[in-house]
Amino acid sequence: MTVTALVVAKAPVPGLAKTRLAATIGDSAAAELAAASLLDTLDAVSAADVDRRVVALTGNLADAARVDELTRALASFTVVAQRGDGLGERLANAHADAATTGSVLQIGMDTPQVTAHLLSDAAAQLGNTDVLGFAEDGGWWALGLRNPELARFLLDVPMSAPSTGSDTLDALTAAGASITMLPELRDVDFESDLEAVVQLCAPNSRFHIAVEKVGN
Repeated sequence: MTVTALVVAKAPVPGLAKTRLAATIGDSAAAELAAASLLDTLDAVSAADVDRRVVALTGNLADAARVDELTRALASFTVVAQRGDGLGERLANAHADAATTGSVLQIGMDTPQVTAHLLSDAAAQLGNTDVLGFAEDGGWWALGLRNPELARFLLDVPMSAPSTGSDTLDALTAAGASITMLPELRDVDFESDLEAVVQLCAPNSRFHIAVEKVGN
């Protein structure tokens, strides 16, 4: 089965990216960390065993931190604009826009510790089952659907809530999805998340280096 990896991302523009993180470390530093996280995520997706790679992007990339690096990294991806008002609508539309034939494996840009091996394993599972990876804060970091049309049921799920993960599981199961759970990951929303996540990143990763710079 063909698997399309879909990264749903926001241009890391200072003042607009990672606002909860920016509240304690500043707009520029938060944008740098967001850019580093996105770049590491793109690296993992590029190295994963998938058939197609798509980024659904919102925001003005020209104003983003590390714009030159991001432009180079995105050159090997199909880039589409996010559509819709709320997050649920934008996610559902992104699945529809990314889908051709086969499955869609969607992740965000807030888990720089994700690896090509983890993504390849998730993609392989899509031959037999849908997949969902919970985040520690109650949300989810990955969703793989053999029938991407089922993503429309995300419209009924309250997003960015403590129950988003479990509500997503319930909604998709009720819609006929057969879900296998992926490992739980911690995403980066607050300064308190940095130490735990960076320990899972390679020392030479962009995110690890960016966090060290913030701490100095």
